[in-house]
Amino acid sequence: MPRLLQRLRQRLSGDRGSSTVEFLVITPLLLLIILTLVQFAMYYFATQVTQAAAQAGARKARETADANPGSWQGLATQTASNRISSLGPQLVNGSAQINPVHDGDQVGLTITAQVVPVVPFLHLHVTSRSVGPIERFIPDVG
Repeated sequence: MPRLLQRLRQRLSGDRGSSTVEFLVITPLLLLIILTLVQFAMYYFATQVTQAAAQAGARKARETADANPGSWQGLATQTASNRISSLGPQLVNGSAQINPVHDGDQVGLTITAQVVPVVPFLHLHVTSRSVGPIERFIPDVG
């Protein structure tokens, strides 16, 4: 009888099933790490897209602000919107907010967008700004 109890104790105190429990604990953590990496990659790409759009819109604003003082905002906004739709339209959640900037002799754009969430509780926003001097011809006096 004591030998039977000893065998029973050895069977009950073994490591059977421990790898399944470890797998169930580690898998969600690995999945969360992978999804977080994908989320930050999307954030980085969204930053690149909005920065390129802001720069394209600012170039258009700088070119047209002197000749068309009343309509450069619409042209710059349209240029930035076209750039976003050509580079990454599904990357920003909804529509990006594009705001013209006019500071004395400086014109440009500020673009704010929300990155599409991959991780449910992580909502990231991207803001890009590009401003430069108005391009105008100043004749040489002399």
